[in-house]
Amino acid sequence: MKTISLLTFAASVAFAASAGQALAAGDPAAGEKTFAKCKACHQVGETAKNAVAPHLNGVDGRKAGSVEGYNYSEADKNSGIVWDEASFKEFIKNPKAKIPGTKMIFQGLPNDADQENVWAYLVQFGPDGKKK
Repeated sequence: MKTISLLTFAASVAFAASAGQALAAGDPAAGEKTFAKCKACHQVGETAKNAVAPHLNGVDGRKAGSVEGYNYSEADKNSGIVWDEASFKEFIKNPKAKIPGTKMIFQGLPNDADQENVWAYLVQFGPDGKKK
């Protein structure tokens, strides 16, 4: 009976851990809604282009300050950041704290869920703007 209880407990822990990981991945639909705050400057998708800020297609794994045709600050170009979920979340929480001298004037997204959701939304788009 102890073996069954231990197996049940272990399965419950594993399920809870995997459910937590699924939640940590973010919600792309919620991220799209939150991204509305970003649309004044950034574009994403098949027709996206650089505007006030660079397009965000293919952001996952891209070096900061490297979108062709966008005039970045020296701070952005020299930040050494390669975008992944952790660096994005740290940056979007408070852009000027992460990269002093950035041209980005956005006040940030302090809410962890908003950060995760926007990341989940953005990583759907490959470098060509098509959803993966």
